[in-house]
Amino acid sequence: MTENKPRVLDVDSLKALAHPLRQQMLTRLQREGPATSAELAAEFGADRGGTSYHLRQLARFGFIEEDAGRSAGRRRFWRFIPQDLRTPRGSADPEVTSAAEEVGRQWFERGQQEQLDFLQNRPAYGDWAAAAMHSYGGTRLTPDELKQFTEEYIEFLKGWYRGPGEGSPGSRHVTVLFHAFPSPDGEAPR
Repeated sequence: MTENKPRVLDVDSLKALAHPLRQQMLTRLQREGPATSAELAAEFGADRGGTSYHLRQLARFGFIEEDAGRSAGRRRFWRFIPQDLRTPRGSADPEVTSAAEEVGRQWFERGQQEQLDFLQNRPAYGDWAAAAMHSYGGTRLTPDELKQFTEEYIEFLKGWYRGPGEGSPGSRHVTVLFHAFPSPDGEAPR
Protein backbone atom coordinates (compact mmCIF):
# COMPACT_ATOMS: atom_id res chain seq x y z
CA MET A 1 0.00 0.00 0.00
CA THR A 2 1.31 3.44 -0.81
CA GLU A 3 -0.11 5.01 2.34
CA ASN A 4 0.90 3.10 5.44
CA LYS A 5 -0.63 5.44 8.01
CA PRO A 6 -4.27 4.69 8.90
CA ARG A 7 -6.78 7.20 7.53
CA VAL A 8 -9.72 7.60 9.89
CA LEU A 9 -12.52 8.93 7.72
CA ASP A 10 -14.22 12.20 8.66
CA VAL A 11 -17.96 12.71 8.30
CA ASP A 12 -17.73 14.25 4.82
CA SER A 13 -15.52 11.42 3.52
CA LEU A 14 -17.87 8.87 5.06
CA LYS A 15 -20.88 10.47 3.39
CA ALA A 16 -19.06 10.51 0.05
CA LEU A 17 -18.17 6.84 0.45
CA ALA A 18 -21.64 5.78 1.65
CA HIS A 19 -23.19 6.04 -1.82
CA PRO A 20 -23.67 2.45 -3.13
CA LEU A 21 -22.56 3.20 -6.72
CA ARG A 22 -19.42 4.91 -5.43
CA GLN A 23 -18.67 1.83 -3.33
CA GLN A 24 -19.08 -0.38 -6.41
CA MET A 25 -16.85 1.82 -8.55
CA LEU A 26 -14.18 2.09 -5.86
CA THR A 27 -14.14 -1.69 -5.41
CA ARG A 28 -13.94 -2.18 -9.18
CA LEU A 29 -10.98 0.21 -9.49
CA GLN A 30 -9.22 -1.41 -6.54
CA ARG A 31 -9.59 -4.93 -7.90
CA GLU A 32 -9.27 -4.53 -11.65
CA GLY A 33 -7.34 -1.32 -12.15
CA PRO A 34 -7.97 1.99 -13.93
CA ALA A 35 -11.11 2.71 -15.95
CA THR A 36 -12.93 5.64 -17.56
CA SER A 37 -16.33 6.94 -16.53
CA ALA A 38 -17.76 5.55 -19.79
CA GLU A 39 -16.42 2.06 -19.03
CA LEU A 40 -17.76 2.16 -15.48
CA ALA A 41 -21.15 3.52 -16.62
CA ALA A 42 -21.49 0.61 -19.05
CA GLU A 43 -20.30 -1.90 -16.47
CA PHE A 44 -22.79 -0.76 -13.82
CA GLY A 45 -25.66 0.24 -16.10
CA ALA A 46 -25.42 3.84 -14.88
CA ASP A 47 -25.68 7.25 -16.52
CA ARG A 48 -22.32 8.49 -17.88
CA GLY A 49 -22.77 11.98 -16.45
CA GLY A 50 -23.70 10.61 -13.04
CA THR A 51 -20.79 8.19 -13.11
CA SER A 52 -18.41 11.03 -13.94
CA TYR A 53 -19.82 13.07 -11.03
CA HIS A 54 -19.39 10.16 -8.60
CA LEU A 55 -15.80 9.64 -9.76
CA ARG A 56 -15.03 13.32 -9.17
CA GLN A 57 -16.48 13.02 -5.67
CA LEU A 58 -14.34 9.96 -4.93
CA ALA A 59 -11.31 11.92 -6.16
CA ARG A 60 -12.28 15.01 -4.15
CA PHE A 61 -12.17 12.97 -0.96
CA GLY A 62 -8.91 11.22 -1.84
CA PHE A 63 -10.13 7.69 -2.63
CA ILE A 64 -9.12 7.73 -6.31
CA GLU A 65 -7.03 9.88 -8.64
CA GLU A 66 -6.68 10.50 -12.34
CA ASP A 67 -4.26 8.11 -14.03
CA ALA A 68 -2.41 10.76 -16.04
CA GLY A 69 -0.29 8.18 -17.85
CA ARG A 70 -3.38 6.62 -19.45
CA SER A 71 -5.56 9.70 -19.84
CA ALA A 72 -5.61 11.64 -23.10
CA GLY A 73 -7.74 14.66 -23.97
CA ARG A 74 -11.23 14.27 -22.55
CA ARG A 75 -10.74 10.55 -21.97
CA ARG A 76 -9.82 10.36 -18.28
CA PHE A 77 -8.80 7.15 -16.57
CA TRP A 78 -9.28 6.89 -12.82
CA ARG A 79 -7.34 4.66 -10.43
CA PHE A 80 -7.71 3.56 -6.84
CA ILE A 81 -5.36 5.05 -4.24
CA PRO A 82 -4.21 2.20 -1.96
CA GLN A 83 -4.65 3.26 1.66
CA ASP A 84 -5.63 2.01 5.09
CA LEU A 85 -9.20 3.32 5.39
CA ARG A 86 -10.88 3.20 8.79
CA THR A 87 -14.27 4.20 10.10
CA PRO A 88 -14.12 6.23 13.33
CA ARG A 89 -14.66 4.38 16.60
CA GLY A 90 -16.91 5.58 19.38
CA SER A 91 -17.75 9.06 18.05
CA ALA A 92 -20.06 11.17 20.21
CA ASP A 93 -21.39 12.84 17.04
CA PRO A 94 -24.54 11.02 15.85
CA GLU A 95 -23.94 12.17 12.25
CA VAL A 96 -20.46 10.59 12.24
CA THR A 97 -21.79 7.44 13.88
CA SER A 98 -24.62 7.12 11.34
CA ALA A 99 -22.33 7.62 8.33
CA ALA A 100 -19.70 5.21 9.74
CA GLU A 101 -22.37 2.58 10.39
CA GLU A 102 -23.65 2.89 6.81
CA VAL A 103 -20.19 2.46 5.29
CA GLY A 104 -19.45 -0.42 7.67
CA ARG A 105 -22.78 -2.06 6.82
CA GLN A 106 -22.00 -1.88 3.10
CA TRP A 107 -18.51 -3.35 3.61
CA PHE A 108 -19.93 -6.14 5.77
CA GLU A 109 -22.77 -6.98 3.35
CA ARG A 110 -20.42 -7.01 0.34
CA GLY A 111 -18.09 -9.38 2.18
CA GLN A 112 -20.98 -11.64 3.17
CA GLN A 113 -22.31 -11.72 -0.39
CA GLU A 114 -18.90 -12.49 -1.87
CA GLN A 115 -18.37 -15.29 0.64
CA LEU A 116 -21.81 -16.74 -0.09
CA ASP A 117 -21.22 -16.54 -3.85
CA PHE A 118 -17.93 -18.39 -3.41
CA LEU A 119 -19.44 -21.10 -1.21
CA GLN A 120 -22.36 -21.66 -3.59
CA ASN A 121 -20.02 -21.94 -6.58
CA ARG A 122 -17.00 -23.53 -4.90
CA PRO A 123 -16.50 -26.36 -7.43
CA ALA A 124 -16.11 -23.83 -10.25
CA TYR A 125 -13.05 -22.34 -8.53
CA GLY A 126 -10.87 -25.46 -8.99
CA ASP A 127 -7.48 -25.03 -7.32
CA TRP A 128 -8.69 -21.79 -5.74
CA ALA A 129 -11.37 -23.72 -3.84
CA ALA A 130 -8.73 -25.98 -2.31
CA ALA A 131 -6.55 -23.00 -1.38
CA ALA A 132 -9.37 -20.93 0.17
CA MET A 133 -9.65 -20.95 3.94
CA HIS A 134 -12.44 -20.23 6.36
CA SER A 135 -11.56 -20.08 10.01
CA TYR A 136 -13.61 -19.51 13.11
CA GLY A 137 -12.01 -19.01 16.46
CA GLY A 138 -11.65 -16.71 19.38
CA THR A 139 -9.66 -15.74 22.43
CA ARG A 140 -9.97 -13.65 25.58
CA LEU A 141 -8.74 -10.08 25.25
CA THR A 142 -9.05 -6.72 26.94
CA PRO A 143 -10.20 -3.76 24.82
CA ASP A 144 -6.56 -2.58 24.53
CA GLU A 145 -5.42 -6.06 23.50
CA LEU A 146 -8.17 -6.23 20.87
CA LYS A 147 -6.96 -2.91 19.42
CA GLN A 148 -3.39 -4.24 19.33
CA PHE A 149 -4.53 -7.54 17.77
CA THR A 150 -6.39 -5.62 15.06
CA GLU A 151 -3.41 -3.38 14.28
CA GLU A 152 -1.10 -6.40 14.01
CA TYR A 153 -3.55 -8.12 11.67
CA ILE A 154 -3.80 -5.04 9.43
CA GLU A 155 0.00 -4.70 9.26
CA PHE A 156 0.25 -8.36 8.28
CA LEU A 157 -2.33 -7.87 5.51
CA LYS A 158 -0.55 -4.73 4.23
CA GLY A 159 2.59 -6.81 3.79
CA TRP A 160 0.71 -9.03 1.33
CA TYR A 161 -1.01 -6.22 -0.61
CA ARG A 162 -0.67 -6.41 -4.40
CA GLY A 163 -2.62 -4.04 -6.63
CA PRO A 164 -3.92 -4.75 -10.14
CA GLY A 165 -1.05 -5.92 -12.34
CA GLU A 166 1.36 -6.31 -9.39
CA GLY A 167 0.70 -9.93 -8.40
CA SER A 168 2.60 -13.05 -9.31
CA PRO A 169 1.65 -14.83 -12.56
CA GLY A 170 -1.64 -16.67 -12.05
CA SER A 171 -2.72 -14.44 -9.16
CA ARG A 172 -6.18 -12.92 -8.80
CA HIS A 173 -7.89 -10.65 -6.30
CA VAL A 174 -8.64 -12.44 -3.04
CA THR A 175 -11.26 -11.14 -0.60
CA VAL A 176 -10.06 -11.16 3.00
CA LEU A 177 -12.69 -10.68 5.71
CA PHE A 178 -11.82 -9.81 9.29
CA HIS A 179 -14.31 -9.39 12.10
CA ALA A 180 -13.19 -9.08 15.70
CA PHE A 181 -15.79 -8.16 18.30
CA PRO A 182 -16.89 -9.18 21.79
CA SER A 183 -18.87 -12.42 21.64
CA PRO A 184 -22.52 -12.17 22.69
CA ASP A 185 -21.98 -14.92 25.27
CA GLY A 186 -24.15 -13.74 28.09
CA GLU A 187 -21.51 -11.56 29.74
CA ALA A 188 -22.73 -8.04 30.39
CA PRO A 189 -21.13 -5.43 28.11
CA ARG A 190 -18.66 -3.20 29.94
